[in-house]
Amino acid sequence: MRQAGRYLPEYRELRTQAKNFLDFCLNPEMAIEATRQPLRRYAFDAAILFCDILVIPHGLGQDVAFREGEGPVLEPIRTAADLDGLEIDAVEDRLAPVFETVSGIAEGLDEKTALIGFAGAPFTVALYMVEGRGGTEGTNVRRWAAERPDEFSRLMDILCESTSRYLIRQVEHGAEALQLFDSWAGLLPESQFRKWIIEPNRRIVEAVRAVHPDVPIIGFPRNAGVLYRDFAEQTGVSGISIDASVPLDWAARELQPLCTVQGNLDNHVLLSGGALLDSEVKRILDGLSDGPFIFNLGHGVLPPTPPAHVERVVELIRNGA
Repeated sequence: MRQAGRYLPEYRELRTQAKNFLDFCLNPEMAIEATRQPLRRYAFDAAILFCDILVIPHGLGQDVAFREGEGPVLEPIRTAADLDGLEIDAVEDRLAPVFETVSGIAEGLDEKTALIGFAGAPFTVALYMVEGRGGTEGTNVRRWAAERPDEFSRLMDILCESTSRYLIRQVEHGAEALQLFDSWAGLLPESQFRKWIIEPNRRIVEAVRAVHPDVPIIGFPRNAGVLYRDFAEQTGVSGISIDASVPLDWAARELQPLCTVQGNLDNHVLLSGGALLDSEVKRILDGLSDGPFIFNLGHGVLPPTPPAHVERVVELIRNGA
C-alpha cells in the first residue's frame, strides 16, 4: 500500500526533478528509481510498480493534471457525447512508458522479490473522470449510474476494456501479480455495489486470465464491509485486500477459505508508532497467519509517517512479532 511516497526523504528529493506528477509517473527512469527506493530501505518481499491509477484516463485522452495542494484535477466527463472522445485504442501507446518501467524494474529484481503491477478498478477511476477530482462523495457519478445506467455502462465498458489491456501488457513486461484498487467501492449500496464493483472487477479478472491464466490478482474494494465476501467469491480474485475496519476473526472465517487475505494495519497506527503499533502488528499476525495471508496496511502509508515506523513493522514480522 503505497510503498514509495512522501514519507521517504529520498522520494521527496526525486520528486523535485519532475515538472509534475504525471510526468513523474510516465518517466521510466524516475518511476524505476521510485519503485526501488523502499526496497533498498526495507527489502520487502515484493516491489509495487510506481505509477498512478489516473494514467488510464490520460491514456484514453482525458485532460488530467496533478496540482500542488489540490491533487488530481480532470476535465469532467458527464454526458454520452463526452464518451465519444475517449480512445480505447490509444491507451497502450500512450502508456508505453509504464510498460518500459515494468520491464526495467523486473530486470533489476532478484528472484526472491516479486513485482506487483496494478490499476484502478473501473468505478473508482470513473469517479475521478466524472467528478473531476477526488475527495468527494461521488454525487455526480452516482447519479449518472442511477439515472442513466445505459450511458454509464458504456463508460464502464470502456474502462473494463482499457484496464484489461493495460494489465495484460504489464504481465507481458514482467509483472508477476496484479492488484485492482477500488478505493471508492464503499460509497455504493448493495445493489449498486454488485453492478458497478463486483461485475466490472470480475470482467477484468476474466479478461486477464484468458491471456495469462496463472497470474495472481488481488482485489481491493475498500470499505466493502460484509460484501468483501461476495466480492472474493464472485470476481475470481486470488487475494483480497481488506481495510482496517474489517474484524480479523470475520476475515479468517469468511475470506481465508476463499482466497488469500492481504491487510490490514491501520495507517494512522503506523503513523503513531510505539506500543500500539507493536500490539496491532502482533494482533494481525495472530489473527490471520493460520490461513493464506499477506501482511499489509488497510490503506496507503500517510505522508508524515516516520520511515522508522515502517522499519519497525518489518522487524516485527520477520521476528515473528
